[in-house]
Amino acid sequence: MKDIILRGTSNDGGIRFWACTTINIVEEARLIHNTYPVTTAALGRMLTAGSMMGTMLKSENDKITLQINGKGPAGNIIVVSDKTGDVRGYIGNPYVDLPLNEVGKLDVGGAIGKNGLFTVIKDLGLKEPYVGQVPIVNGEIAEDAASYFATSEQVPTAVALGVRVARDGKVDSAGGFIVQVMPGAAEDIIELIEQNVKNIKSVTEVIPLNGAQGIIGEIMKGVEYRIHETQEVSYRCNCNRDRLEKALISIGKKDISEIIAEQGEAELICHFCNKKYLFNKEELQDILKKATQ
Repeated sequence: MKDIILRGTSNDGGIRFWACTTINIVEEARLIHNTYPVTTAALGRMLTAGSMMGTMLKSENDKITLQINGKGPAGNIIVVSDKTGDVRGYIGNPYVDLPLNEVGKLDVGGAIGKNGLFTVIKDLGLKEPYVGQVPIVNGEIAEDAASYFATSEQVPTAVALGVRVARDGKVDSAGGFIVQVMPGAAEDIIELIEQNVKNIKSVTEVIPLNGAQGIIGEIMKGVEYRIHETQEVSYRCNCNRDRLEKALISIGKKDISEIIAEQGEAELICHFCNKKYLFNKEELQDILKKATQ
């Protein structure tokens, strides 16, 4: 099953929605970062939210970054996406092992913590990026994202995100939905959607049976709607040697000179995909010249 995002609206335009499956994305992130089950779920939920929110961007060159840090043991989680919905992510501490929470689920809120902010940064090609921040609600991510939409974008929004981890640690279900009420939406339709959202089974139960279409069928039950776009999405890192070279240049000639003198080479590792880039002494000397220009 490929990971996809479905985007659509109710026929009257009063409701818009996104639903996605992200099993392959989250499994790839698990393999890259060697996450434990609870951090697989935490990073996976952020990746799922970031992928859907990326497809909300207007321009091909726009970029969105989600960040959550509640001072919990998982540390900082950062996810980056763009209009394609392709996404990449990083978690500060992937090796968190916590007991299940009071309802017998992975304790994502305990791993993330509640003392901090949920941050959304949109790079829209302007002089300064747009930054929206809200206090963390509970660290479970879906509620934190919904709070962001309601507070920073003033759009009533329901968000559900889920990751199910099998006994062997592999991801066997992942995905979610975002549903938004637009100005002028009919009250009877809003009430129906609200009831559907309350009644829906866990998204991780719906996905293996009926995928993203099944999620939409549940949340839009009784409402006429249209699917406007179906988009394949994946875990994709855009790191390359040129980007890492620019990162080295940015640290300045003093630090580059020290690396040459003390180590003779530099190994840089991409946080998002763990790919290693080795720069030998000759390459560092060339980079030093560029840093002094």
